[in-house]
Amino acid sequence: MSEQDSSENKDLLDALNSVSEVKIGDVVTGEVLAIDDSQQLIVGIEGTGVEGVVPQRELSSNQSVDDFKAGDTLSLVVTSKIGNDKEGGSYLLSSRRLEARKVWDELAQKAENKETIKVPVTQVVKGGLVVDAGVRGFIPASMISDRFVEDLNQFKGQELEVEIIEIDPASNRLILSHKAIVQEEKAANKAKLMETIKDGDVMEGTVARLTNFGAFVDLGGVDGLVHVSEISYERVNKPSDVLKAGQKVTVKVLSVDFDRDRISLSIKQTLPEPWDGIEDKAPAGAVLEGTVKRLTDFGAFVEVFPGVEGLVHISQIAHEHIATPADKLTTGEKVQVKVLSVDPERRRLALSIKALLPEPEGAKKQDNKRESAPVSDNSIQNAPEEETGFTLGDIIGKDLNDSDQN
Repeated sequence: MSEQDSSENKDLLDALNSVSEVKIGDVVTGEVLAIDDSQQLIVGIEGTGVEGVVPQRELSSNQSVDDFKAGDTLSLVVTSKIGNDKEGGSYLLSSRRLEARKVWDELAQKAENKETIKVPVTQVVKGGLVVDAGVRGFIPASMISDRFVEDLNQFKGQELEVEIIEIDPASNRLILSHKAIVQEEKAANKAKLMETIKDGDVMEGTVARLTNFGAFVDLGGVDGLVHVSEISYERVNKPSDVLKAGQKVTVKVLSVDFDRDRISLSIKQTLPEPWDGIEDKAPAGAVLEGTVKRLTDFGAFVEVFPGVEGLVHISQIAHEHIATPADKLTTGEKVQVKVLSVDPERRRLALSIKALLPEPEGAKKQDNKRESAPVSDNSIQNAPEEETGFTLGDIIGKDLNDSDQN
């Protein structure tokens, strides 16, 4: 064998020995050889002597097949083998998955160090939120907040700070939690709030949850209770009739119990007083529409403005004699009333339905006889009194005055 042949054989042997075996999962450098008709990059895997393909779907999100030309190089990860030819076989390669692998490694390191990350919410799905952490992440509904969230759509597009709860790159599983961050923020805000809050403060809050007896309002770290009686000047049967979770409200601080971390709030005391300007809104002689709120033995209480009720005495319901107000009226009924008198200081409004009704023929003579009849001591003693401020004299006085005039 000549010296030249010996040298060529040595070079060939060295070349063969330098060829690395390609394994699934290896990170390699690929040199672009061509772009085929299927819009795939044909690359030579450096140091192996074999080729691989990179479809468009396996390029990073900011890459396109058209961005490359022959001779360009890029880092890739080997994802699978295609073809069985040992010498000419090729591999499926991906830069997208290599990028994701780097992200997974970074996330794993952050999880180990108990670092938080910030992620944008990209999608609302049944059971939670999908987020972009460089890879797909998921926040279960139970880990979004420290309380039940009815409408998850409010988080779409928001950026949330989260903790890494579970990470498994092999199964592309990344579970995150925003709940712990919320709890930490509220604890800090609560400590600050309890140092400054005082009776009489007017604040903005968010309805956190509703019960039968009231609404709990989040003031930014601590909840205060708005009792059902403090929601509105109108009568509220259930808080859920007028409020909903997540609603922004203005509240007044009624009292603070620092030892028990309890705050009593009022919504209605931030609203205009219903009786303010009542003389202008309901002057004597005015005709108003109202709603029958309550029926008693001696008359009907009709709400003419939110939080403003007036009394229609039984004698002012109809021209004819009636045994009880229920003979003519029902609770919830809409009625037209005429204002007989208004007393803003004592918050009293005397109303009449009868004054707006046509008087039947012959009724006046009968009414005069009935109204002039003496009122017995027993009927006065047994007449009911109400919390509205109408006294026994107010209730029967109109009848007595009418009797004197007739």
